[in-house]
Amino acid sequence: MERAELRRLVEGGVLLTSRALAAGWSRRSLNRALREGGWTQVRAGAWVEPGREVDWRTRLRVVQLLKPELVVSHRAAAVLWRIETLGAARGVPLEFTDPHLGTRREGGGVRVHRIPLAAREVVERGGLRVTAVNRTLADLLRAGPRDEALVAVDSALSRRTVGRVRRAPLTTPAALANALAPTLGAPPQGTLRGLQGALRARRWLELADPRSGSPAETIARLRMRDADLRPESQAELRTPDGRRRFLDFLFRAEGLGVEIEGYAYHGTRESHRRDVYRFNQVLQCPEVRTLLRFTAEDVFLRPAAILTEILAALGEPRRVRGSSRLSGDPPEHPA
Repeated sequence: MERAELRRLVEGGVLLTSRALAAGWSRRSLNRALREGGWTQVRAGAWVEPGREVDWRTRLRVVQLLKPELVVSHRAAAVLWRIETLGAARGVPLEFTDPHLGTRREGGGVRVHRIPLAAREVVERGGLRVTAVNRTLADLLRAGPRDEALVAVDSALSRRTVGRVRRAPLTTPAALANALAPTLGAPPQGTLRGLQGALRARRWLELADPRSGSPAETIARLRMRDADLRPESQAELRTPDGRRRFLDFLFRAEGLGVEIEGYAYHGTRESHRRDVYRFNQVLQCPEVRTLLRFTAEDVFLRPAAILTEILAALGEPRRVRGSSRLSGDPPEHPA
């Protein structure tokens, strides 16, 4: 009977001590029932019901139930929207925004941004209050760093398979530009004028490419841009048999194609096999005289080596020696 009474007070697998006490439980009897029933205490005042995994989403829910004013935002919101982010394998933070500007610090790995939010910028997703797609991306662009923000923006602008779920594009460049625009003009109700990083965010947005097919392609494009290289992205080609093929990057005048491949972003071994077949087809296109292939690991860990090969293939091997911006973001200047 006690277990049934407690479960009626549960929301999303989480029981708040305050809710049980308000329902008439004494603290002593509640602690005994929770301990004997196998409940898991996640934070002070919050318990997860028996049999439920205390995963990342559950921890988000716990924080939001304890502090309803907090809104899931930034990288955490991006993950909930199935937007790819850098460093997801290392774990996504419990990241929130306090639009009331009251919360200063939270323990337990929780990060809180004190930024105004308009009511229209907050939606419900999976039982959590989350910043809308355009606000999420605008926050990432304002916060930086550049590469992390643009990986997320490119992902949201394109059709992707994330977590084995195929989804359509979530926004457009125009909608993102509009999401950043209010910070430069008259502030709408519920927001502040001139949010930090707004001008820089608009410059970075100009570097986004809806044609990008993966985080590795985004980073490869940015590394080439930092080296003053401007290949075509997702260049359309026709094989001799008339089939359409798309090349990740093409220096058309020089006949140099660049492909980024690897299991981490192409999915399965079968899709990798199809990619190899596609590469062979691309080499039959008259526009491609040389094809360089790099893995996602190359892009993230050995960008300077990639640029050395590309520049050598372009006949400009000396340029790479003088570049100081091949392995990360260019220097950032506050807006």
